[in-house]
Amino acid sequence: MDHIVYVVDDDDAVRQSIVRLLQSEDFNVADFSSAAAFLGQRPGILPSCLILDMNMPVADGFQVLAELEKSGRDMPIIFITGFGTIPLSVRAMKAGACEFLTKPVRSSDLINAVREGLSAAEKNLSFVSEQSTLTQRHQTLTPREREVLGLAIGGLLNKQIATALGVSEITAKVHKRRVMEKMQTRSLADLVRAAERLHIVKSQSR
Repeated sequence: MDHIVYVVDDDDAVRQSIVRLLQSEDFNVADFSSAAAFLGQRPGILPSCLILDMNMPVADGFQVLAELEKSGRDMPIIFITGFGTIPLSVRAMKAGACEFLTKPVRSSDLINAVREGLSAAEKNLSFVSEQSTLTQRHQTLTPREREVLGLAIGGLLNKQIATALGVSEITAKVHKRRVMEKMQTRSLADLVRAAERLHIVKSQSR
């Protein structure tokens, strides 16, 4: 899968060194000398991670993180700093950083952190894509089919669904089949898992 690694550091020598290292490992890289320049660029759609200098003029690493969260841009962040302390590293990890490295950063440590960050980004992107697909499928259900879904995931049989809806068993069976088809699930277990992903609560249980 294509990807991109963002590097944000106001120290030109450090930033360029990181860029050269990443490119030597065949990573796609985009670098910025300031937080403003990075935050001002248009968000990409590729799996990505961010190598971010903790101490920069105007906006520090935590401020950049806050701006990313505010704009809904979710990506693994690797903090780097020349003034690392245990309290600072703990704060960074609690804030959501996937790694906290102290300059001078060892090449192997940075490469490993980037690989882990991109792997996490790919998994997150896949999850978001699957979630969007499930939501779209659910939106194709009619109000009656959504009622059937809520009953079916509670484990009710067709006869019980029919009774709950006040329809014939054949009609209930047809509705349930359409729900399965539209949600593209092959079994009740698949349907239950899809409903859980969409936070749909069963309306009745057996």
